[in-house]
Amino acid sequence: MPSIIRHVTVTGRVQGVGYRAWTGDQAILLGLQGWVRNRRDGSVEAVFAGPQDAVMEMIEMCRRGPPPAHVSGVVVSDAMPDMLKLRSGGETFSQLGTL
Repeated sequence: MPSIIRHVTVTGRVQGVGYRAWTGDQAILLGLQGWVRNRRDGSVEAVFAGPQDAVMEMIEMCRRGPPPAHVSGVVVSDAMPDMLKLRSGGETFSQLGTL
């Protein structure tokens, strides 16, 4: 399977419910690279890189989120490899601070 990189923005009740931590845990379990962070507008933003099937599975999981979350929208776009540079040093997948 070819590797892909996708940028994802999730809206709804996705902050204050463990969505960011859940996303990081799920991405690591799927063997993905990338990062996740909260945004000041209340959304959660993430970049996922890895095998196409794993990235697509993660995006589908983001449409549901953890039990306390209520996802109202998911926007997916292609991402460039330089977006992975935001990860914390030495980490495969990072939970970043709010932007």
